Amino acid sequence: MTAGRPPEATGRSRSVLLEAPHRMRLVTGEIPRPGHGEALVRVSAAGICGSDRELYEGTRPEGFRTYPIVPGHEWSGIVSATGPGVDPSLAGAPVVGEGYRNCQACDRCREGDTNLCTTGYDETGFTRPGAFADHLVLPARLLHPLPPGTDLRSAALLEPAAVAVAAVLRASVQPGERVAVVGGGTLGLLAVQVLATYSPAELLVVEPRAGRAGLARESRATGLSTPDEAAALAPSFDAVVETAGVQGSARAAAQMLRRGGRLVLAGIPGGTPEGLPPSLIVERQLAIGSVFGMPSAAWVQAVRMFRAGLLRPGLLISHELELEDFDKALRLVAGTHDADGAEVGKVLLCPRSV
Repeated sequence: MTAGRPPEATGRSRSVLLEAPHRMRLVTGEIPRPGHGEALVRVSAAGICGSDRELYEGTRPEGFRTYPIVPGHEWSGIVSATGPGVDPSLAGAPVVGEGYRNCQACDRCREGDTNLCTTGYDETGFTRPGAFADHLVLPARLLHPLPPGTDLRSAALLEPAAVAVAAVLRASVQPGERVAVVGGGTLGLLAVQVLATYSPAELLVVEPRAGRAGLARESRATGLSTPDEAAALAPSFDAVVETAGVQGSARAAAQMLRRGGRLVLAGIPGGTPEGLPPSLIVERQLAIGSVFGMPSAAWVQAVRMFRAGLLRPGLLISHELELEDFDKALRLVAGTHDADGAEVGKVLLCPRSV
């Protein structure tokens, strides 16, 4: 692809189109126009996560994806235009945005559970065009403005940070408690950063990759244990947040809890469900909770913490690639190390001039 003027100058916009599982290509078209109540965002960075890989592989459950689709649900950008009915002063603002298109009228939405809207699942990057593109159009009501000069690389991780906030709120953690996070990936370490603000007496990360220990410490964990090491610990944790989403991780997380402890499941394991033994739950009187995405309230809290400097998601970024390198980015996400042996953390697609 040859160098030239940015898409705004040429009136063209690129996007990564996933036509069907394993069939992706870069397409170019007119810059989309925002309709009534909508805003046009010039994408600065878009994160790639496991669910994007599932979308590519065709393993994401039916009902939670549409083909063809432009993926990309973790993103940040700058508002470049507003449609009718939107405050024009929003143009030029750095923003992130919620993905769920909720109705705001059903009982779940009115109760604040906007992620559980009863009109059905509808989310940017899965059923609506996402942010693996130069531009993104979405309802302006879903945007969260950020201060001028915000690091938009880091801000692209506010979507998984909002999931982490939702999980921590469900865990009802109190200062001085012993807390563990099972899984040292992006979601797990963001949960650690959120939990650290509650001043726990212990904040343990359970993760098989020893190379994540440094990031765990920078995220303010008090230690990192392998799953085998964690299995040998006494069941003494007040709360455990499970983010790994692999076979056996939910049961292992439950076994770390003291009697009367609290478990929140944020990871979704594939394959045959492992199940949590009812005897383990009942005999210890465990409180089991879960999160599916995040409600608007968790977004507000995540953005507030980011603006206050309490969240440092940029620590977790390992690779930044241009939009046309989406295929390489997907390969990176599928592994643990790149061709040079460096560990793969959060991978960003950063649209630049074409």
